[in-house]
Amino acid sequence: MMGEAATSPSVEDLIAYTLRHADDCLVLSHRLAEWSSRAPDLEEDIALTNIGLDLLGQARLLYTYAGELDGHKTEDDYAYLRNERQYTNLLLVEQPNGDFARTIVRQLMFSTYQQHLWAQLQTASDPTLAAIAAKAAKETAYHLRHARTWVQRLGNGTSESHARMQSAIDALWRFSDEMFKADELDRRLAETGLAVDANGLAQSWHASIEADLNQAALAVPEDLHQTDGGRFGRHTNHLGLMLAEMQVLHRAHPGARW
Repeated sequence: MMGEAATSPSVEDLIAYTLRHADDCLVLSHRLAEWSSRAPDLEEDIALTNIGLDLLGQARLLYTYAGELDGHKTEDDYAYLRNERQYTNLLLVEQPNGDFARTIVRQLMFSTYQQHLWAQLQTASDPTLAAIAAKAAKETAYHLRHARTWVQRLGNGTSESHARMQSAIDALWRFSDEMFKADELDRRLAETGLAVDANGLAQSWHASIEADLNQAALAVPEDLHQTDGGRFGRHTNHLGLMLAEMQVLHRAHPGARW
């Protein structure tokens, strides 16, 4: 649990921490936008688009706050004028959509993470982050409910849907531990009452995920090999390709307004 802050975090640390979570939201929102007009049915097309818009809204709040702390940057600067090495999002959220099962598993993993993250950040020593977390928590509750519904439906569905879900879990599980790896930034901010308890977050996440998978007759992978590096700008090739598409218009017409 986060208690009363003994000291205030440095501005640089607070910006870096805010950008981590903003990048997570922006990158996954863009991935979900790629489903627009391509989802299995119209209702799901609208649902995925709405989840993506929620995440984009969360990213904008966080980028705006980082810009206020910096004093010179805007949300557009963070979104459009950084290269992939400057992004600090989790590797999980930059993974391609794949089939619908993989998109749903990715959403279950990330929304479960966000649910516990926002719950803890609501008591953070920084009032702005706490307020953003309180708003985001309400949206994330819907995102998680949506993902859980599909996990149950597909995991307990046909042999084909079950196999696709298990394949998605096996493919994405290697990105799970990165969500809970505390580094020096986390440790410094923990001393100020801001950063979340990584160990507690991991325990809550695993308990929630394993319960959801059990109800859908799906198994946690036995291969525990993990991949990380996103928090330090070491990304898969997928992010660079995504950013090239996302940033091309802004970079071609810098400063344009529409």
